[in-house]
Amino acid sequence: MSVINTEIKPFTAEAFKNGEFITVSDTDVKGKWGVFFFYPADFTFVCPTELGDVADHYEELQKLGVEVYSVSTDTHFTHKAWHDSSETIGKIKYTMIGDPTLQISRNFEILREDQGLANRGTFIVDPQGVIQAIEITAEGIGRNAADLLRKIKAAQYVAAHPGEVCPAKWEEGEATLAPSLDLVGKI
Repeated sequence: MSVINTEIKPFTAEAFKNGEFITVSDTDVKGKWGVFFFYPADFTFVCPTELGDVADHYEELQKLGVEVYSVSTDTHFTHKAWHDSSETIGKIKYTMIGDPTLQISRNFEILREDQGLANRGTFIVDPQGVIQAIEITAEGIGRNAADLLRKIKAAQYVAAHPGEVCPAKWEEGEATLAPSLDLVGKI
């Protein structure tokens, strides 16, 4: 079952952010846009390239009012050790959630039950806590933070402009569509 257009389920977890351990819950997420960026494991290969890419775009995400939560089934202690030992991960300023109980990964239906690892998945969550977009890729396929930004801008635009939708490859400032009977068969 897809979790698109559903509200995120309750959770509480320990995380690492800006040199500190913090507790994060579903209530902390609500009230602003959020990105849950699931990945299989710390100290791996594709994962640090993706997390570093998001870190490179974090300032722009913050300007859009978006908070980022990376999530793996590792602990917050492992996140700190990785942050302290990797130049790529060391530049991360967003929240790195530990999910050793697998609760969050199960809540988002992204868990590989037989391995205890999260799949590679991105979830854009609106301020009401509703999942607006999902991207899931196979183990060896890395994601692109620039395209994530484009999707967030589209989701924010649609939320702010009821009755309009963003077509394929839509970029901020480009024309949108207003679905109606007049458009049927004309696109």
